[in-house]
Formats: sequence, C-alpha cells, structure tokens
Amino acid sequence: MRGLWREFAGLVLPVGCAGCGRPRTELCEECRRSLCAGGGQAAGRRRGPRRVRPSPAPPGLPRVYAAAAYADAVRAVLLAHKERGALALAVPLGGALAGAVQGLRAGPGPLLLIPVPSARSAVAGRGHDPVRRIALAAARELRRGGTGARVLAALRQRRAVIDQAGLGARQRQLNLAGALEIAGGGRLLRGGRVVLVDDLMTTGASLAEASRAVREAGGRVAGAAVVAASPGAFEINWN
Repeated sequence: MRGLWREFAGLVLPVGCAGCGRPRTELCEECRRSLCAGGGQAAGRRRGPRRVRPSPAPPGLPRVYAAAAYADAVRAVLLAHKERGALALAVPLGGALAGAVQGLRAGPGPLLLIPVPSARSAVAGRGHDPVRRIALAAARELRRGGTGARVLAALRQRRAVIDQAGLGARQRQLNLAGALEIAGGGRLLRGGRVVLVDDLMTTGASLAEASRAVREAGGRVAGAAVVAASPGAFEINWN
C-alpha cells in the first residue's frame, strides 16, 4: 500500500527534479544525462560506463562496470529512489544500469540479471525493493536494444548481517562472508550468464559475496554492473 500511495502522490503533487531541484519535473534532462555520463565533476570528462575496482579489492570480486560516479545529481537521484520512494526514477536508473551491463561486453546469449539482495527489514522499511525495481527496468531496456535479459531474484540471505553503514572494507567482508545463497539451488542458473547488479558499490564486499554464492551453486558470473560507484575509493579504468 505504501508503494501505491507514493506512485499516486507523484501524479498529483508538485515535484522537483530529484537531482537538482528544478521545479515541475521529476528528473530534468541534464540530470538524466548525468546518470550515463559520469555523474559530476568527480567522474572526469569521459562519458559512458567504466570499469571500477576498489582498492584494496575483496577476494573474488568479478569485473564491475558502473554507469556513473556516486556524486552530485547521481547521488541525489539514487537516494530519492531508494529512501524517499520516488519510484518513477527506476526507469532512468534502469537505463543507466543497462548501459553498465552493456559495458561488460559479456558475450552472446541471454543474460541473467541477479540483484544483490537487501535485508528484509530494509525492504519493509522502505516499502519497496529498489535494486530489484531498477534491475527490472534495466532488463526491459536491454531487451528493447536486442539483448536477451531477464531478472532472477535468486540470491537470499541465509544468516543475519549487521548494518553496513560505518563499516570499513575489511569489516564489511567479515560481516558478509558466507551470508548469501542461491534459493532453489543451481538449477535456476542454467541457460544464461549471470550479471550481478546493484545500485551502488562502495567497497565491493557485497558483490564479492554474491559472486561466491553464484559460483558455488554452479553459475557462470560474467561480471557485475552498478548504477554508481563511490569515486573517492576507486581506481577508475576508463574505456
């Protein structure tokens, strides 16, 4: 019900751009472009998805591509979607994620987009699952462009983890070690190459743990894609 109310409210109440506050638009064209063009001054001048890698990188982290840096308008848009329930933003965010998936150049054949799961309490508190919503929008965008893609919400937490906020890279690795598993076993992963997807990467611990779980279930991880990566903590390799 909370999600339905937010969607209804977005239709009848005045809105401002989630990225810059410009009135009468939920996302202005300039901020929409920033989602796929680096996301602000911190990202540099080059455009398009780029390979990102934390330093130090957690063991088992696959190749990761990001659409933009987590800064300026991109940060504001992600927070508006995740924390303030601006659900319509899933469409442009999904477009940005689709670009990051394409940056992987994962090869021919269908793709399985597997979202990194949020804690159930976080999903309940927000009233929606932001990563899954963005992943579904990305899959639709990829299919429109001729790339076979579907979302498989197969990862789940098999034990409780603490809130990651405020934890360092090593602490996050320890917090997440062995925390994820594939629901239903490896049979769900047959017939496609797995691309792990998330809205944001900070230390890479979540993606490394997700990759471990997929590989242990017999899946083939082609790489990972995120909407944004923290610019201050990453070595960014431009295309």
